[in-house]
Amino acid sequence: MAADLIIVLTAALVAVAGSLLGVFLVLRRQSMLSDAISHAVLPGIVGAFWLSGGTATVPALIGAAAMGLLTVLSVELLERSGRVKVDAAIGVVFPLLFSIGVILVSLYFRNVHLDMDAVLYGEIAYAPLNTVIFLGREVPESLLLMGTLALLNAAFVGLCYKELKVGTFDAGLAATLGFAPTAVHYLLMTLLSFTTVGAFQSVGAILIVAFVIIPPASAYLLTRQLSRMLRLSLVIGVVSSAAGYALALWLDTSIAGMIASVLGVVFTLSLLFSPEQGVVTTLARRARQREDFTARLLLTALHGEQRYTPAAIARRLDWDETRTRRALEYARRAGWVRLDGDRVERLTAAPVPAHGASPVPGPRAAHRNASQVP
Repeated sequence: MAADLIIVLTAALVAVAGSLLGVFLVLRRQSMLSDAISHAVLPGIVGAFWLSGGTATVPALIGAAAMGLLTVLSVELLERSGRVKVDAAIGVVFPLLFSIGVILVSLYFRNVHLDMDAVLYGEIAYAPLNTVIFLGREVPESLLLMGTLALLNAAFVGLCYKELKVGTFDAGLAATLGFAPTAVHYLLMTLLSFTTVGAFQSVGAILIVAFVIIPPASAYLLTRQLSRMLRLSLVIGVVSSAAGYALALWLDTSIAGMIASVLGVVFTLSLLFSPEQGVVTTLARRARQREDFTARLLLTALHGEQRYTPAAIARRLDWDETRTRRALEYARRAGWVRLDGDRVERLTAAPVPAHGASPVPGPRAAHRNASQVP
């Protein structure tokens, strides 16, 4: 298999594994738990290294999962105490656990190849070089590990979709229905720990946090339907992986950094141009609402069949010429007034829609209205 394809597939599998879990973290407002777990698992990795006497992957996964659960439990205990909020609890727990891991490495493993830079930043370009024997064939370890985790996360989401959905939006209802939301929650956090440490060697902690948070957050801006949000987050993660790798080759720069940058660009575009929540979309909608309100004010200057010139309307409402012309054009397109030379006449037969409704009918509505004319 070509090295380029291995790198892209590894990044895509990390994106799939992370996004599947990240959707529910974003919806539960627990996104930063992924960052906390990605750092706090270091003591578990060190303990597994010490117990196994080497860099075996399975003990590292088990140790990381244990520390991930300890992180979640510690954060929840601090939050439930009522003395600190969840963001402060995360800020207390994960630096403490991460510092313990750093101290253990510096005290007992100074001469051992346990590179914290690799844990934090990773190097996905080395993914094709790290291979294992599987079913008699030599395959990249990153593909085998992340493929397994992606399938495991997909199976979890597929089998527990109903429980995750109800527990995410109404934990009390989930408990009433017998869905065991607490068990599902901790299983979610266990899989997040597995996914985080599994991606360390390939992409590092920084990029796995980006994959867990940014695609779901971008999808959340684009849709409010859970199933569609899951699909969108997967597409965003996979496409950003391929695009980031291509740009990294073109610019001769860090692959992980470029993938994270592409993810950031996608989120920024979603934030600006989301059909419902985008900044640009919101500004345009408010501009249309201002125009609609101004046109309605203009109608107050026209009574029944009386006809006014634009200049008379401007004097009556104390407007400038530009504002008057724009309001007249909006009202004309909406069918509220008629321009007859230099005179303006209000069309009393044309109904004025309720405020907030679209005053300009679409093609289907216009055709329907035309068909009703005798």
